Order: sequence, then structure tokens, then C-alpha cells
Amino acid sequence: MAKRRRNGRGAPTISDVAEQSGVSRATVSRAFGRPELLLPETVRRVQAVARALGYEPNRTARALSTGRHGNIGLIVPDIANPFFPPLIRAAQAAADAADYCLILGDSNEDPEREDLLANKLAVQTEGLVLASTRLSVERLRAHAERRPLVLVNRDVAGIHRVLIDTATATISAMEHLVELGHTRITYVGGPATSWSSQQRRRAVNRAAKRLRVEAIMIPSRGPTYAAGMASTEMVLASGATAAVTFDDLVAQGLLAGLADRKVEVPSQFSVVGCDDVLAATMHPSLTTLSNRSADAGRVAVDLLVSSFTTEQPAVIRHLLDSSLVVRNSTSLAPSRACGGGGPAA
Repeated sequence: MAKRRRNGRGAPTISDVAEQSGVSRATVSRAFGRPELLLPETVRRVQAVARALGYEPNRTARALSTGRHGNIGLIVPDIANPFFPPLIRAAQAAADAADYCLILGDSNEDPEREDLLANKLAVQTEGLVLASTRLSVERLRAHAERRPLVLVNRDVAGIHRVLIDTATATISAMEHLVELGHTRITYVGGPATSWSSQQRRRAVNRAAKRLRVEAIMIPSRGPTYAAGMASTEMVLASGATAAVTFDDLVAQGLLAGLADRKVEVPSQFSVVGCDDVLAATMHPSLTTLSNRSADAGRVAVDLLVSSFTTEQPAVIRHLLDSSLVVRNSTSLAPSRACGGGGPAA
């Protein structure tokens, strides 16, 4: 059993671990920096002693000697958006499990800032995860050439990516609304460069064509509460009786905008969100698409870490499904509801 340092002073050193493991300092260093060069039982013994002593390897020194930083980077477009905290938390847990430190960056929906962050993190990390990236394909390929890269919710051939398929659930949302009698349905979009928003917009159009209803595209200023509120006038002016929104934040803003105009939800207007991160706590509780953001964070980090030890790995396109969750923000279209009338602006 490993013993604490005899003098009881200071943090345990690599020499302490080597002495109590019965190996050299170089072997201890390899157990943390290049474990593939040692027998598995040696790695397990050294790391068990290190844990018992409370020893933490010097990541800076290890980076200088091996080129391995022990860090991975994660960049998101808006850390305040409720979609991302579950993704970040799951990514952190996956990084911890693989003995990596996660460095987080927030691009604030600015592709130039995202590019700058990616460049800075490239020299401090062994690889990057870019979630809902707003960068051009050209810049993404440039970053992928510098460091291992995994994308979340951006479909670029030749780069590992984890995609949440909301198209199928969006079609389910359209079918749900049409079954309730809605024949004019708006889609309140997200950022123009958002792959997810593009998928949902196409799904809305496809479903509308097949179901023989009208779909009206409403541009959004961004995935924010304020953008949802700002879209209210255009949504009502369209003559629609229902809206599918880019995410729960936009839906929340739209609900507030409708309430300000005395339009009752769902008796006069139905709203569907996406992500299921705020939906259950809204009033009325929000019908939404349930996204697996936590799974996306975990899978992305696992995929990135596995790419470090695989020679010329095959590019993986990992698809996660989503589903429609029906709550209280959708109901019969006003023309079908007893005593109902159209929404009033």
C-alpha cells in the first residue's frame, strides 16, 4: 500500500511515485504521458500509487517532453443558451474519465471570435470539439489539418461529427399541428449559418408540401429570448395559427410576445419549441423537440479522444435521434375549437 511522504511536507513528487511503485522516474512519466509503451499492469500499478499519494503529473512539463498537453478544447457559440450546459457538463465528465482537462471557449455567436479561439486553443490542446460552429467549411478544414477535430451539429464531409437529427422530429411536429387543424404554420428560424436551423427549415417545407398546408418562413435575429419576442409581429402578420421555433429560447420569447398582445396560447395560437431544456417549466408548458445535447457532448469527446490513438481513423458521422414531446402549448386550431377565433394582433 502506498505511503505518504515521510517528511509530511509538500506535494508528492514523481520520485515518491517511482520509489513506492518500484519503477524508474521515466516509467512513471510514461505511465501518464505514453502509457501505450508500457505493460498495462505497470500502468495500473503506477497510477494506483499516484492516486493513493495524491500525485498529479505536471502537465506543462509533460507537454514539453512529449508534445502532449493533456487538454482538449470545447468551443460553443453561446454558453448562456440552455442547450449548451448539459452538453458542456457531459463533455467535461467524458474528458475527466479519459484523464483530460477540458478548456471551454464561448464565441458569442461570432465566427471571427470562434476562429481566434480555435487558433489559440490549438497550441494548448491535443484536439478540439466545435459545437454548433458558425465557421465556414474552408476554416473548419484548415483547423482540422492542425489538430484532431470533432464537430457537433455541423455536417462537413471528411471531419468527425456528431449530429442530432431533429428533421424527423420536426416532421412529427408538423404532423401533430396539422392533425389539430392548423393549415398555416410558421417556422421561426435560428442563425442563418446554423446547420440545425437549416435542417428544421427544410423539414418544415417538406412536411408542409406533403401534408398540403402552407409553411411561412420567419427569419430570426438569433437563438435568443429577445429574437423570439421580436418575431411576434411577423408571425401574427403571416396569418398563421401555429409556429415551430428554432429552440426553446425563441419559443419563450414568442410566448411572451403573444401574451403582450393578448393572444392566448394554445386556444388562439400554438407554439412548438426545440431542445426540451426549458419547456417543462414554461407556462403553458411547451410542446417541443427533445434533443440529446448531453449525449452529443459525451460522444464528441469520446470520439475525439479515440482519434488520438488511432492511426488514420475512418471519419465517423454519428447520428443521434430526437423526438416530439407534446405538452400544453399546442391545441386545436382556432377555426376548429369551440367558439374560437383567429389570433388577434
